[in-house]
Amino acid sequence: MKALTETTALQHFGLDRVQLLGEYHTNAFQKELNYLISYNVDRLLAGFRETSGLQPKADKYPGWENTEIRGHTLGHYLTAVSQAYAQTKDPELLARLEYLVAELAEAQQDSGYLSAFPETLFDNVENRKPAWVPWYTMHKIIAGLIAIYQATNLQAAYDVVSRLGDWVAGRACFWSEELQATVLAVEYGGMNDCLYDLYKLTGNNRHLEAAHKFDEIGLFEALREGRDVLKGKHANTMIPKFIGALKRYLTLGESERGYLDASVNFWDTVVYHHSYITGGNSECEHFGDPDVLDAKRSDVTCETCNSYNMLKLTKELFKLTQDSKYADFYERTYMNAILSSQNPETGMTMYFQPMATGYFKIYSSPFEHFWCCTGTGMESFTKLNDSIYFHSDHKLYVNQFVSSRLEWTEQQAVITQTTSLPQSDLVRFTVGTDEAKRLSLHIRIPSWTAGEVAVVLNGEAVIAPVEQQYVVLDRIWTDGDTIEVRLPMKVTYSRMPDAPHVIGLQYGPVVLSAALGTEDMVESRTGVIVNVATKRMAVKDYIVPQGMSAEEWFSRFDEHIVRLGEELAFVFKNTDEDDRLIFTPHYLQHRERYGIYWSFLEEGSEELRKHMEAAERERRLREATIDSVQVGNDQYELEHQVQGEGTHGGTWEGLNGRRVEAGGWFSYRMKVQPGAALAVTFNRMHTNRSIDIYVDGMLLATEIFPNEWKRKFYEQQYELSSALTEGKESVTVKFIANEKMNGIYGILRTIKHSSED
Repeated sequence: MKALTETTALQHFGLDRVQLLGEYHTNAFQKELNYLISYNVDRLLAGFRETSGLQPKADKYPGWENTEIRGHTLGHYLTAVSQAYAQTKDPELLARLEYLVAELAEAQQDSGYLSAFPETLFDNVENRKPAWVPWYTMHKIIAGLIAIYQATNLQAAYDVVSRLGDWVAGRACFWSEELQATVLAVEYGGMNDCLYDLYKLTGNNRHLEAAHKFDEIGLFEALREGRDVLKGKHANTMIPKFIGALKRYLTLGESERGYLDASVNFWDTVVYHHSYITGGNSECEHFGDPDVLDAKRSDVTCETCNSYNMLKLTKELFKLTQDSKYADFYERTYMNAILSSQNPETGMTMYFQPMATGYFKIYSSPFEHFWCCTGTGMESFTKLNDSIYFHSDHKLYVNQFVSSRLEWTEQQAVITQTTSLPQSDLVRFTVGTDEAKRLSLHIRIPSWTAGEVAVVLNGEAVIAPVEQQYVVLDRIWTDGDTIEVRLPMKVTYSRMPDAPHVIGLQYGPVVLSAALGTEDMVESRTGVIVNVATKRMAVKDYIVPQGMSAEEWFSRFDEHIVRLGEELAFVFKNTDEDDRLIFTPHYLQHRERYGIYWSFLEEGSEELRKHMEAAERERRLREATIDSVQVGNDQYELEHQVQGEGTHGGTWEGLNGRRVEAGGWFSYRMKVQPGAALAVTFNRMHTNRSIDIYVDGMLLATEIFPNEWKRKFYEQQYELSSALTEGKESVTVKFIANEKMNGIYGILRTIKHSSED
C-alpha cells in the first residue's frame, strides 16, 4: 500500500449533495422513510424514561425492545432519521429529532447515564454474569446522538452525548487490565469508534482515554502481523473493532500507523478468505476456518449487519488509498447484500442471507422483532446515496454507477449520471457549470468489465489514460459537456475455495440466482425470535453435465450460458437442468426459494455419492433435534434463559463456548419430549477435573475429563429418563464445575434419542 499523507486522502460528499434518480433506489429510500415516520417514538423512549424513574408515555415495543438489549433500536433510529433529514431537510423529521433529544435529556441521570436498561447490566458484564451486550447498545445510542448533532447542530444533542461520554469514561478509565479483558470478551459494538468520534467533537481527553479502553490491542497486533485469528470469532463483534482501530488512526494520525495496517490486513482477510460471492460473510454469525466456505453454507449465513459494517470500513479505506479493490467490493456488497436485503414492496429487511441452495429470503416485521439487522437496515437505506462519488481539490472519483445528481459545490459544478446498468452497459455523465474550469474526472473500471472500456466525449471517441483502474479525463470542462462510457459485461463464475466444483454466477456487478418455487415456505425461529427459512423437503442443489466432465463444461463456460432475449435472464446448456433453472439478478429475487451456489457433479462419481450422504446426515440431524442453543452466543443463550455465576462466554480453539470457574455454574432452559437425550460437546484440554450436569435439580451425570491432554473436542450423549421428561415440555439443564475451571462448547442439543443414530 502506498504511503499516505493528508493531501492524498479523499473526502466523501454529504448526503445532501447527492440525489438518487433511479426508480429502484428512490423507491428503496422512500419505503425506509415511510417506515421511520410510522414509528411511535414514545414507545422507543419508554425504556429510557422507565430506567430514570419517569413515567413512560407509551408501552415499550415488543421483541428485542422488551429484552436486555432494549434501546438499541432507538440508537439506530436516531442515526437513520438524521441521515434522512440530511438529505431531505424535512421540517417534520427535524421536529422529530428535536423531540427525541429533549426526551433523552430529561431521562438522562445526574451521573450522565442514559439507557433503556439499568446500569446493573454493566455490573453483570464486569462480574462475569450473563448479560446481553449492554456496551453494544450503548454504542448505538452514542452514535445516534452524534449523528443528530452532525446533521442538525442541535446543542442539546451535543450536551447529552458529551455527558454520556463522561459517564462511559468514569467507568471505563478505572478498569484494571484484567477487568478490561473481562469486559471486552462480551460484544461491545463500536464503542472505540463512537468514542473517537465523540473526542473529535468535544476535545475532551477523558473521552479519548475511554476510547483507548475499548481498543483490543492483542487482536489488532495479530492482524497487523498478518495472522488470521478469526476462526470461531463472532463476526459482527470483530468488524466494528477494526472500524474503531481505523478511527484511532484517522483521529490521531501517523503515530498510530499500526492500527491502519491492522485494519487493512483485517479487510483483506475477511474479503479474500471469509466472504461469499455477495460480499457477505459468516455462518451462524461466526467466522470459520479461512477459505472454508462451501462447508459452512447454510440457512444462517451472511448476517446483514456484517455487510453494513464491512461497507463502513471499506469506505474509509478507499478514501485513504484510492485503491479500486475497495470500490469493487463496495459495489458488490452494496448491490448483492444490501439492496438484496430489502423487500421493495414492504421496505422490510433481512437478518440472515442463506447461501445454501433451496432456502428463501425472510424479512422483519415492522413492529414485532426489532432485530439488530432491522436497525442497520434503517441506516443502510437512508444512505443509499453515500460513497458514489469522492473528491479532492479538482479531482472527482466516480465509484458507483447509479443514476444520480451530484452538487459539487466546491467546484461550482453539477454532475448528472444516467444509467440503467446492469440492464445496459452504458453510463452517461453530463457536466453543468457556469464557467469553463479544469476538472479531473476519474471513472472506475470495475474488475468485472469484460473487454475494452469505450469512452465518448461530446460525441467523439477518445482514448483516455488509465490510472489505478480509473479512466482519467483531465481537461477544461464547459457547461453541457457529456461523457458516455461503455462497460461491457458477461456472465462469469467463481469457485468455492474448499470445493472447486461448486460455483456461483455473476453478470457484471450482479450476482445471479435461480428461483426454485414457493412450495412449503414455512418459517422457523432461532435465537431471540429471529425468523429463519426452512427446507423440510428435498431440494436438488447439484447439476450434472451431459456428455462431458465438469471440468470440460467449465472450460467452455461461455458456450454453456445463454441469455434469454433482452431480459437479464440466463440458462445453462448441456446439463441435466437446462429446462429448469433460470438465473436472474439475486437482488431482485424476493418471493421464491433460490440457489446462488451450485455443485457440478458427474453421474456415478464418488463426489456425488458423498454429496448425497452429507445431505442425508444433515437432514437426519435436523429432524432429530428437539432444541439447540449456540453456547456462548449471547442472544441464543438469552432465548434459553441463561443464568449463572462465575461464568463467561468466548471462543477457544475456534469454537464458541461457555466456561465456568470452580464452584460456579450456568444453566439453560431446553425443550424436551419423551425419549430425549442431551448432546454436549466438551474439550479434552480440560484434564483432571469434572463437571456435574443437573436436569431440573436432579443429577443427570458427572462428566469426568480424561487425564490425557489433547487439543480436541468430543461429544457425549446422555439419555434423559422418563422421570426427567414425563409431562414436561422443557427442563432446566445446569452445569456445575467441580475441581477446576472447565466448560462446554459448540451447540448444546436435546435430541430424539436413538441408538441407531
